[in-house]
Amino acid sequence: MAKAVKILLAGEGGQGVQSVAEIIAEAANEEGREALYIPNFGVEQRGGVSIAYLQIGDEPIGAPKFQTGDIVIALSDRAVHRTRQYVGPQTLFVYDSSIEGIDDALPTQAKKILPIPAIEVSKKELHPRVFNIVIMGAVIKATGVISVEDARNAIEKKLGYKFEKNPQLRELNFRALERGMELVAQLI
Repeated sequence: MAKAVKILLAGEGGQGVQSVAEIIAEAANEEGREALYIPNFGVEQRGGVSIAYLQIGDEPIGAPKFQTGDIVIALSDRAVHRTRQYVGPQTLFVYDSSIEGIDDALPTQAKKILPIPAIEVSKKELHPRVFNIVIMGAVIKATGVISVEDARNAIEKKLGYKFEKNPQLRELNFRALERGMELVAQLI
């Protein structure tokens, strides 16, 4: 990977945006890669727009924030509005297809726009709490920024204490990762 991949994730507080960015950064670090993760959110833990700036590359990363993302993921209507400024002609823009009333707000200059039914899939097939891991799978498949094995290891490291209390959560999270990858694979 010649240059750092710039990833911007945004959603409502409580959707797991920061957790996903942290897990991806951890997986990249485990691969011996450079990873820089900067959280950006208001004082609310739930209800405010939460943004994660994430860069992963093989060379040292200079600036923590960036003007244009390689991939921008918006998980709520407010996140779509807040992230448009980070979209350029080479940006892959991913959003949850259940978001309503945003047709006029979707960026027009993106290289490709991918609507994925992450919320619907997590509710119908998995569990609403793994929605963010579905998104993580989508990011991994769309960018190839980390390996699936390292993603699974990083999920284990971050959530292992929960898996010990409820072993079924491990398989649920790993299945959510796979479903996210499948959803993007169908579109690209």
